[in-house]
Amino acid sequence: MRPMILPLVLAAAFAAPALAQPVPAAAKPVTVPGVDQVVVKTLANGLKIVVWPDHDIPNVALYNWYRVGSRNEHAGITGISHFFEHMMFNGTSTRKPGEFDRVMEANGGANNAYTSNDVTVYQDWFPRSAQEIIFDLEGDRMANLSFDPKVVESERGVVYSERRSSVDNDNLGALIEQIDATAFVAHPYQIPTIGWPSDIEGWKLGDLKDYYRTYYAPNNAVMFVVGDVNPDEIFALAEKHIGKIPAQPAPVAVTTKEPEQLGERRVDLKRPAQTPVLVFAHHALSGGDADAPALQLLMSILASGDSSRLYQDLVEHQQLAVDIGSQTSAGFDPGLVYFYAVLPPGGDLAKTEAALDAALANIAKNGVTQAELDKARTQKLAAFWRSMATISGKAQAMGTYEVFSGDYRKLFDAPASYDRVTPADLQRLAAKIFRRDNRTVGTVAQSPAP
Repeated sequence: MRPMILPLVLAAAFAAPALAQPVPAAAKPVTVPGVDQVVVKTLANGLKIVVWPDHDIPNVALYNWYRVGSRNEHAGITGISHFFEHMMFNGTSTRKPGEFDRVMEANGGANNAYTSNDVTVYQDWFPRSAQEIIFDLEGDRMANLSFDPKVVESERGVVYSERRSSVDNDNLGALIEQIDATAFVAHPYQIPTIGWPSDIEGWKLGDLKDYYRTYYAPNNAVMFVVGDVNPDEIFALAEKHIGKIPAQPAPVAVTTKEPEQLGERRVDLKRPAQTPVLVFAHHALSGGDADAPALQLLMSILASGDSSRLYQDLVEHQQLAVDIGSQTSAGFDPGLVYFYAVLPPGGDLAKTEAALDAALANIAKNGVTQAELDKARTQKLAAFWRSMATISGKAQAMGTYEVFSGDYRKLFDAPASYDRVTPADLQRLAAKIFRRDNRTVGTVAQSPAP
C-alpha cells in the first residue's frame, strides 16, 4: 500500500488480534448471508466485475485486482510491479500527475493500493454520487498511463527511499528478504517485492511500457464493487469507461515449482543490532489449498496473542524473548510460514532457537487440545465477522477468495470451513510443515553500530 511495501506489511501483520472467549465445539456452523445478492458480469475484453449491493450507507468500495506481483518478475526488472503501484497514480495522457488523487478527493473519495508477491490491488472508497467519475478515472489509467521520464525518475527515487527505510535500515525487513532468497532456490517467490537495488536503478522506459501493456490489461484484472450500488448501473459504467479497452495476449504463465527442501538452510545476518532476532521460515501451502483454514488456526494457537503457546513458553515462562509473532504467506503457489522472536539485549540465540524448535516438535508429536482449537476458531471467526461488517472488508474478502481460491462464493462457506477443522488436522499439518529439513533459520545477533 502506498507507501508501504512487503517487509513492512509483514512486520505489521505480526501483531495479534485481541482474544475472544471460546465457543463450544458443537456450535452450529454459520454461513455468510448475501450470496444471492452478488451479481457477476464479464465484459467482452475479459474484465470480470463482481458486484455486491449493500445499502447500509451511501458509500461504495471498488477494489481492482490485477494478477501481477513480484512472482511475475525476473532478474533485471525486480521491483517493477511495486513501481507500477506508484505510477498508476502519476498521470495519463489526459490527466497530469497527482490529478487522480485531486479529482477523487474533490468528489469525496479516497484511495490506496498494495503490492504482494502475487497481486497488485487498487482500492477506491467513494460516495455513491461519484460512481461516474471513479469509473472514468479507473478506465483512464488502465488505458492511457503516461511515462513522463521526469515522473519515472521521481518515483524511482521514492521507491528507493522505501527500500532504505524498510529493508536497508530495518533488521527484520533485511532478514526476511534474505530468508526468502534462501528458502526459494527456483521459484520467483525468492524475489523481494520492493526489488533489488541494481534493478530499481536500472528499469528502462521500454521495460515499463512492456510490463504495463502485458499486465494492466482488462483480461488480467478482476473488479469488485461493494456498497450502495445497482449492478446494472455499475455494468453500464464499466462498459462505457473500460469496455472499449482492448484485451491483450495472456501473460506468460509462471510454471516453476519449488523443489522439495531436503535440509535446513541458515542465514546469519551481520548487521548492527541492539537486540538479537530469530526467524524460522517453513515451506507451507498455497492460498487455495484445502488445508488453508486449518493452517490459519494452527498459527493462531502457536503465536496469536499473549496467551498463545509460543508467547507463554518463550516469553512468559522461559523469558528467552520479549516478543513472539508469526505470519503466513499464501499466494498462487505454496509460500512460507514465519515465526519470529525478538530477544532481550544479551539474549541467547542458540537457547531460544532450541526452545522454539522443541515447541514446534511438541505440537507435531502431541497435537493440540480441543480448548485450544475452540479458542483459535473463535478468534478467527470474530475477525472474519468484523471484516464482513464493512464494505471494504467484503471487497477484500471476495477478491481473496476469487483470485486465490478460484471462486468468490467460497467466501460464503468460510465460517463452516473453520468449523470443520479437527485437532487431528492440526497435528497432521504440524508434522508435515514443522520439520527441520523444511525450514530456513535466520538470525541477527546483537552487535554495536560501527
